[in-house]
Amino acid sequence: MRNRNAKIVATVGPASSSPEMLEKLFYAGVDMFRLNMSHGTHEDHKARFEAIRALEKKTGKPVGILLDLQGPKLRVGTFKDGPVTLQNGQSFRFDLDNTPGDTNRAYLPHPEIFAAAKPGVQLLLDDGKIRMEVVEHGKDFAIGKVVTGGVLSERKGVSVVGAVLPLDVITEKDRRDLEFGLGQGADWVALSFVQTAQDLHDARELIGDRALIMSKIEKPAAVDVLEEIVAASDAIMVARGDLGVEMQPEEIPAVQRRMIKLSREYGKPVVVATQMLESMISAPTPTRAEASDVATAVYEGADAVMLSAESASGKFPVEAVTMMSKIVAKVETDPEYKRLIETSHPGSRATIADAICASLGMVANVLPLAAAATYTTSGSTTLRAARERPLVPIFCLTPKMETARRMSCVWGVSAVVTRDLEKVSEIVAFATEAAKKAGAVKDGDIMAVTAGMPFAQSGTTNLLRIFEVGADTGAAK
Repeated sequence: MRNRNAKIVATVGPASSSPEMLEKLFYAGVDMFRLNMSHGTHEDHKARFEAIRALEKKTGKPVGILLDLQGPKLRVGTFKDGPVTLQNGQSFRFDLDNTPGDTNRAYLPHPEIFAAAKPGVQLLLDDGKIRMEVVEHGKDFAIGKVVTGGVLSERKGVSVVGAVLPLDVITEKDRRDLEFGLGQGADWVALSFVQTAQDLHDARELIGDRALIMSKIEKPAAVDVLEEIVAASDAIMVARGDLGVEMQPEEIPAVQRRMIKLSREYGKPVVVATQMLESMISAPTPTRAEASDVATAVYEGADAVMLSAESASGKFPVEAVTMMSKIVAKVETDPEYKRLIETSHPGSRATIADAICASLGMVANVLPLAAAATYTTSGSTTLRAARERPLVPIFCLTPKMETARRMSCVWGVSAVVTRDLEKVSEIVAFATEAAKKAGAVKDGDIMAVTAGMPFAQSGTTNLLRIFEVGADTGAAK
């Protein structure tokens, strides 16, 4: 059991792929590993899957794997004489002519952009370093006026601001990566460039119940319909890198806060990502601003914080994880953290499950509760319990390894795989054993257990049991 509630997600890459390094990262504090399908081959990722599962077997702890799909990447074509310099105020044309471009035009093999590029729409090139405003368009071209000029080289990315593009959220490459990843046993799938709730419905038809879906919010169009997307997702990632390209920097903090708040209201895990400890790619310590950034996400109630290049390709992956874990743990000992968590408590829905889990949260405030446990097949009971932020360890007891792994990005949860339990007394005994083994309770402490009857049926949470840990039997008095 970690000494903190918020979880850590770390990206696996060249600096962290060996079994030895993965084990070091796990013990430094990683709860879930992210495999970025924008980089590496299936052979590379297969070896990482196998190493993570071997680590899981060695440690006896469920470890989640997040398969992050590349999504639709929009890029300009090539240039005849190398990079071109675009001047402020000049006109520049994009079209479907695949001949190499020059200082006046370039190939853009994405007709969907031309269909959406109404006058006033902005085109951002090379991560927003170059900005244009569309002044004219047709079915096979768009002409933009350069607002912010610069040097443009071939294959640079293009972002469209001010329009929803008619793109399939899962490309042909994504479909291949998805079948590979699901075949390897990925627990979560991260969808890139989600724009509408329909994107989630389309993805779920492909994924089914083989994995849960995490929506990466990195488009202003997604922010406009954020609540619909949160409702349709299993989790949310605040993907501040691409979102920061298409939105002004001063807008991002408020958007991040809103995402965390909405996700908690809906009981969906939320991961804050991108540039959290960016300087630790090349330095052994972070800047004070980066430390504050991680702390802010924790104070706001994020379920998890994520490392990208810091752990994938940086020089100090273990140090980055260790530092992130220290920051999280320090924040959670601050009395102000407890106050913020309590005052930001969302209202409950009018369901039996919410009533039970809200009662669990109340019990944690009224009684000196040492730990809580949920017995669940699908994980839904645990998610509702975590939504209450009871500030005591939550043990997820489940007969399904898949469910245990999926809890690795959920606030405050330690998952334990059990056999099928058929009686409340068995649940109490298993909960007590798990909590004692983790050092969370001792004889005489008070615990609470939630479950659903009949057992092994999803969505039936209707039981709250409060008990004192027995000195002799380890069961309830």
